[in-house]
Amino acid sequence: MKFRPCIDLHQGRVKQIVGSSLSDGQQGGLTTNFASDQPAAHYAAMYKADRLLGGHVIMLGPGNEAAAAEALQAFPQGLQVGGGITAANAGHWLDQGASEVIVTSAVFKDGVVHEDRLKELVRGVGRERLVLDLSCRKRGGEYFIVTDRWQKFTQVTVSAQSLEYFANHCCEFLIHAVDVEGKCAGIEEELTALLGRWSPLPTTYAGGVQNLADLYRVKELGQNRLDATIGSALDIFGGAGITYSEAVAFNRQEGCRP
Repeated sequence: MKFRPCIDLHQGRVKQIVGSSLSDGQQGGLTTNFASDQPAAHYAAMYKADRLLGGHVIMLGPGNEAAAAEALQAFPQGLQVGGGITAANAGHWLDQGASEVIVTSAVFKDGVVHEDRLKELVRGVGRERLVLDLSCRKRGGEYFIVTDRWQKFTQVTVSAQSLEYFANHCCEFLIHAVDVEGKCAGIEEELTALLGRWSPLPTTYAGGVQNLADLYRVKELGQNRLDATIGSALDIFGGAGITYSEAVAFNRQEGCRP
């Protein structure tokens, strides 16, 4: 298991936002935990210096393309990129230096998997460079994959069967527990345990990690099979729960190698 870093971009700035407050272009209900004065490339260079491979740059809406490109160019082949990725633009982002592209909404239509789109992405970039974001919210006792800035429920649940299906088309999963994401109030333990049992691919869990103890909790519940990302709780993003140096030291202790 390892800590994977992140760079979340909103309106061109590095921010930490409560995921469930995102909406389609509306500012009213948006909850922002942190907005950085440093550019995205600053964080990418930091991750490169500490050899933290496999992190992700997420573009939360339009206006983030330049900042994302600068981050990728500061750490070539060290970061994945997501947010508005389609078959039409995926190649561009690989050319900018992304190690993989992260896709969610482009493979769903009317709440169900659009298999033609998924296959088109695989043909265009290769399964080995495609990460599927299967971020989810709980409804009626099950975790449903959500799209469009996590506001729209699909008809697809996170299950052993769905993960096996998607694993045939990608190299990794990124899964945010949307209802706890950005709240620094603890992880979604049930989802973490399910992913540890079910996921057939390398999987990064995101959502609610508030301190070093939560990292170890992800390790335990995920049967040492999940990685974890941390946002709002990190001191480099204005948090007080865990320092960036502690997260880097966790990777070194776990024997992670670049």
